[in-house]
Amino acid sequence: MAFKYYLCFMTAHKNPWTKINSTEVYDNPWVKIRHEEVLKPNGEPGIYGVAHFKNKAIAVLPLDALNFTWLVGQYRYPLEDYSWEVPMGGGPLDKDSLDSAKRELKEETGMTAEKWTDLGRLHTSNSVTDEVGYLYLAEELSFGESEPDDTEILTVKKVHLSEAVEMVMSSAITDSLSIAIILKAARLKGI
Repeated sequence: MAFKYYLCFMTAHKNPWTKINSTEVYDNPWVKIRHEEVLKPNGEPGIYGVAHFKNKAIAVLPLDALNFTWLVGQYRYPLEDYSWEVPMGGGPLDKDSLDSAKRELKEETGMTAEKWTDLGRLHTSNSVTDEVGYLYLAEELSFGESEPDDTEILTVKKVHLSEAVEMVMSSAITDSLSIAIILKAARLKGI
């Protein structure tokens, strides 16, 4: 069984797709969309649409000594719905992700942190985009004034990490970055 898994793992690294043609169909300061003509893994012709994001996705979970965190609520235009999330935003591809995390935490909550832990990265929706998300735990917090972007009308809510986990489990939190960082932090903290 282990040998079979190893073979699958090894063959997974060879690209079975062939790109025939790639055409940029949309471009703005945040995202570029490509339409690609391909040969599918079975050799048949096909198409693929790829969304290339021009920033990294950055998510921060601020956490105090009693395991309370702060969620950010805002209306998300693409969803046409209100969303509870951890503080997050975009960071330039060529800049340090931690610097972007520090900026996002300050902008959305007014907080700064003395201790930062890298909780890893993830691909936000790898069947249609190359976007990479970076996750940071922020501790030893100080509080100040928030500085939200002009596109943000935010509500900041303090909850215990265990309540945030319950919000994930009940689908009150649906954002993929928020789900990942909340569950990773809860595991790390034994919650």
